[in-house]
Formats: sequence, structure tokens, C-alpha cells
Amino acid sequence: MTSEICLHNATLLNGYSTMENCAVLIKNNKIADVFNESRFKQKNFNPDIKFIDLKGDYIAPGFIDTHIHGLEGFGTDDMTTEAILEMSARLPKYGVTSFIPTLYSAPKGKLFKSMISILAAMGKEKGAKILGMHLEGPFISPERLGVQTLESISEVDLEYMREIIALGQGNIVNMTVAPELKNMRELALLCIDQGIILQAGHTNATYQQMVEGMQARIMHVTHLFNAMSRIHHRDPGVVGAVFIHPELSCEIIADGFHINPEIIKFLIRCKPVDKLVLVTDALKPTKQKSSKLYANGEEVYLDKCFMRKEDNVIAGSALTMIDGVKNLVSWGLNVEKAVQLASHNPANIMKQDNLGTIAPGYTADMVVFDKKFKVKQTIINGNIFEKGICK
Repeated sequence: MTSEICLHNATLLNGYSTMENCAVLIKNNKIADVFNESRFKQKNFNPDIKFIDLKGDYIAPGFIDTHIHGLEGFGTDDMTTEAILEMSARLPKYGVTSFIPTLYSAPKGKLFKSMISILAAMGKEKGAKILGMHLEGPFISPERLGVQTLESISEVDLEYMREIIALGQGNIVNMTVAPELKNMRELALLCIDQGIILQAGHTNATYQQMVEGMQARIMHVTHLFNAMSRIHHRDPGVVGAVFIHPELSCEIIADGFHINPEIIKFLIRCKPVDKLVLVTDALKPTKQKSSKLYANGEEVYLDKCFMRKEDNVIAGSALTMIDGVKNLVSWGLNVEKAVQLASHNPANIMKQDNLGTIAPGYTADMVVFDKKFKVKQTIINGNIFEKGICK
């Protein structure tokens, strides 16, 4: 690979604002400089530099999907390293440069096998980088299972959590829990000590229980509105807590089905924009072309999102990050803010300090897309991918 690359004639979305007629200089795997096109002609470049004219297309920080189960027929539920690496290889097509593979609740043996598969894949990626793992359970509410099963969840068990932490080797980034469960505070303190970010989800917590959870640093919320206690005038519940407390952040699935677009517009008016994170919650059959679709071992069908065939329960989304950004813009959000939800915000909330912004010193993870939201190039550690293939 050329050690220096200059992407110019671009519309820069640096993670929170826009700059037209812009250029980005990459040296090795870092962003070395960001400057206006007028300075482009005045700079003295290395004679071996590679120039790429983006012809006015957007260049944005690479998308970071912090809640994804699978893609194109490969998923965390396969419990294999190969499946995780295939997810990595396919994600650049959709503008994703980093992701957190998300594990369903599962009996201990299956959960540990899934965790081991992710650990073995880390450092071997040929596409999007694996930041760690997101455990969506097992300490969640039996009253708000969604598509998960009773047999897969657990009461809060601190010894079990210590086993999970030991196996994770410091690579558990975030974990979905139900704040109302007995002994949750003790579990939260254990996770705080390990740097694990806790998020409330699959929970039937009252508003008061949610506030108590906040005191134990459960400050992020999994797929807002879905699989949680809803807002009521006598008990605001988890949803109400998100609207009442500006310090709480939350995931949103912007597929137009998990949350009505009008509610997303309302949410954006109510919440600080830096507390909103776009996720896909995409399942294994997302963008899969074969006729039989399975997620977490159960047959599903696609109707706006994936539904479990057995009982028509919502199983998860078929969203990609670039389509989520496109949807947000179509619902009235500025493109720079939509990109912020997909890159800058997840980097900040998940404490990935070197990602999510196009500025000198940051890792050269970026996505180039046109005004129709077609991904042209994805850049990971300074390596350019076109149509998911590294050039």
C-alpha cells in the first residue's frame, strides 16, 4: 500500500459538521491533515503520494455498528470464528469500519463458545475491525424477552459474571442488562471495575428502578422502545427515563418499523443529538440471497424487519448502517447529524477515542458515499476497500 494518500475534492462530514471542497491526507494508517482545497494546490506533497479525486462526494468517519448479530448469512449465532471473519469482510460494503459482534443470551456452553469464536477472530480481520463483544444478556427480564428464550437467560449470578469476565479477557465492550433484577447493583459495580459499558434493555424496570440503575452507571439504553417498559403518565418507565434525563444515551434502529419515523423526529427534538446512536441490530440473514432464512437457530421471514416464523414475534432488523443514515436524512435530519449518530457518537459512548472523527491524529477509518447514499469506498486503517474489496 502507498504510505501516503490524499483524498481531495470532497465534502467532509467530520463527525459533527460539514466542510466543502476539502482534502484529507493519510500517512500510514493515520489522518495526517485535513485542509481546504485552496491549500491543496499550495502544499508540497511526497512525490510517491496517491491522489484520489472524490468529485464532491461525501467523506465521513467510518460507521461503527455497536449492535449487530449478523450479515449475508453469517452471524454470531453460528458460534464460529469463520462466521465472525465473514461478517468483517462484508461490512465495508455498507460503510462499516468497526463493529461490536452482539451475542444473544444463551446457555453457558453456547455463550462461551460464541465468545471464544469472537476472541479468536480479533486481529485476523480482513475488513471491518472487531472492537470487542456486546453481550445482549443473559441477565435480562423474563417479561421482556423479545425473541430470546427463557432457557437462555439467568438471574444475576456474580460468580457466573466473573467467569464471563475471565473468558472475555478484557474484550467485553458493552452488555445489555435489566436494571430491576435482584443484585444488579453488585453486578454493575463489578462491570464498572472491568470497564464494561452497561446498557438497559430487555427490561421491565419502573422509572424508579431505572433511576437507581443510573446511579450504578447504567447510562445507555438498548434499541429504545423495543423490549422495555413503556412510558405511562403514572410511571414513565425506561422509555420515559430516556426522555426525562438528557444524560441518558440510547440506541435507535432507523428502519422505519422498530420505531415510527415520527417518533424518531420527536426523539431528536427532545434529546441532545450526541446521546443518540444508530445501530442496525441486523440478523444473520440480512442481505442474504437464499430462500431459507434462519436467525439464532429459528426460521424467520422478512416483512419490513425479520419476524420469527413460528409466532410472528419481531426477531430483529434487516438494516445496514448506510441505509440507516439515508433513512434519517429522509426523515429530516441533517446529513452531518445522521453521520454523527453512526460514527462520532458510538465512538464516544463506547470509549473508542481514536475513532469517529476526521481530524489529524485519528485512525484513518472513513467512508466515501455519494448524494444518493451509495457507498463508493470504505477506508480502514488507511486501506481502501471498493465494493468490500481491499485495493
